[in-house]
Amino acid sequence: MAGSRHPPGQDAAGQDAAGQDGRAWDALARDPVVRDLLSRCRFPPPDTAVACGVSGGPDSLALLILARAAGLQVTAVHVDHGLRPESAGEASVVAEAAARLGAGLKVVRLVLEDGPNLEARARQARYQALPAGVLTGHTADDQAETVLLNLLRGAGLDGLSGMRPPGPARPVVPVRPLLGLRRRETATLCERLGFEAVHDASNHDPRFLRNRVRHELLPLLASLSGRDPVPVLCRQAGLMAGEAELLDHLAAQLDATDARALAAAPPALARRAVRTWLRDGDHPVPAADVERVLAVARGDSTACEITGGRRVARTAGRLRRS
Repeated sequence: MAGSRHPPGQDAAGQDAAGQDGRAWDALARDPVVRDLLSRCRFPPPDTAVACGVSGGPDSLALLILARAAGLQVTAVHVDHGLRPESAGEASVVAEAAARLGAGLKVVRLVLEDGPNLEARARQARYQALPAGVLTGHTADDQAETVLLNLLRGAGLDGLSGMRPPGPARPVVPVRPLLGLRRRETATLCERLGFEAVHDASNHDPRFLRNRVRHELLPLLASLSGRDPVPVLCRQAGLMAGEAELLDHLAAQLDATDARALAAAPPALARRAVRTWLRDGDHPVPAADVERVLAVARGDSTACEITGGRRVARTAGRLRRS
């Protein structure tokens, strides 16, 4: 089973100064390697209380380490999907790491059955179990994979913007402070500090599209272009995100219930205003729903049905949901 080795100054009981007054991790923050990594992370101010989603893999362990080095008051939240026999041991790895770092710990156990759409179901269940505003260990490599996955799914501007921080036009989503780091850097950090991370065999399962993007598509793109595609995709996502934020700002000034204003607005702004109006929690709004509502606004029809058994109708020039 994966575990952890004791870094300098720690005894065999797994207790060190970090669990008492944090001085050991203040010293860690002065380490030039850790300082370099922290300079490319986006953490809240020191002493902020945060929750970190920690699976036990190198990315999430690095998140836990860097959050403590940044002076945050951290609770590690581990979600056990119960899908693999070794999952109980992975919870123990996270518990040991949290104790070494002087962080709190919360373990959430889920019950999931193997079968179709397992990856999506597990992800949805995990995020439902994690607290709002949780920090996650997604890296630049995850960002590049997400952009490609969204491209394959036919996503628009928002999807091609990749993982964006929370904003007024988007629901609360996990915060991802490690998007400026590479996956190889998180693994190196864990090894440097003596944390032996969990290696999830499902990350190589070809049933999951993300794994095929990671292990087949990205290497192929590197071969075809003669360069590492991850920085290129991340830079492109950043540019798209900037444009999406501008559209969010402009669309927020448009009343999505005013049929005449909506019909007269540029289509891109009208679509965005309607999508924001229809959004329910963190569920994406189907493009077909947006187009049906715009048809009602234009007067092509007086009402339409949208996802979830809801209805949008126009009355006296106003759109109303029911």
